[in-house]
Amino acid sequence: MTRWIAILATAVLVATLGVMAYKGFGPKDVAGCGGGVTIAGGDIGGPFTLVDETGTTVTDADVFTKPTLLYFGYTFCPDVCPLDSARNAEALTLLQERGIDAQAAFITVDPKRDTVEEVAAFTNLFHPDMIGLTGSPEQTDAASKAYKTYYKINDEDDPEFYLVDHSTFTYLVLPESGFKTFYRRENTPEEIADTAACFIEAS
Repeated sequence: MTRWIAILATAVLVATLGVMAYKGFGPKDVAGCGGGVTIAGGDIGGPFTLVDETGTTVTDADVFTKPTLLYFGYTFCPDVCPLDSARNAEALTLLQERGIDAQAAFITVDPKRDTVEEVAAFTNLFHPDMIGLTGSPEQTDAASKAYKTYYKINDEDDPEFYLVDHSTFTYLVLPESGFKTFYRRENTPEEIADTAACFIEAS
């Protein structure tokens, strides 16, 4: 009995310390905008070099010239990427209707199949101000790591029609201050537009 009490007490202590650490060092909505989560300390984001949908080599400074809703995915994605991209396009339209000069960007995690032409065709389906970005495997992997995204290419059995496991966050990136917040799949276009507008106006 004493052993189980000790185990329970240890578990409670660990949980308490975890909550304290989360509150002290974890995600913080430092702008008070709600909805999304801001990571204190600039832990997410960083420089990258990619190729845009015109075939031009660009850096992060070339891409983030205006507030951007950034998403990592792949054009052969059967469901999640199209749905998320459509949602992001709707949020972008809402921002533009409010007079905010914003854009969206789609970075592939499947550069082997996602050529310049493929990412251009994909993003053009959703919004004229959505930029498609690809590059070499090393370039896209570096961009993915900068934003701490996860992906795994499952091409062992089928080198042509394979799927890619990947995280599905959308990031708000501002030209001067970089990463501000991220959104999950359950966030609506209205929620994204509302909180993005708040962060943009507060910057």
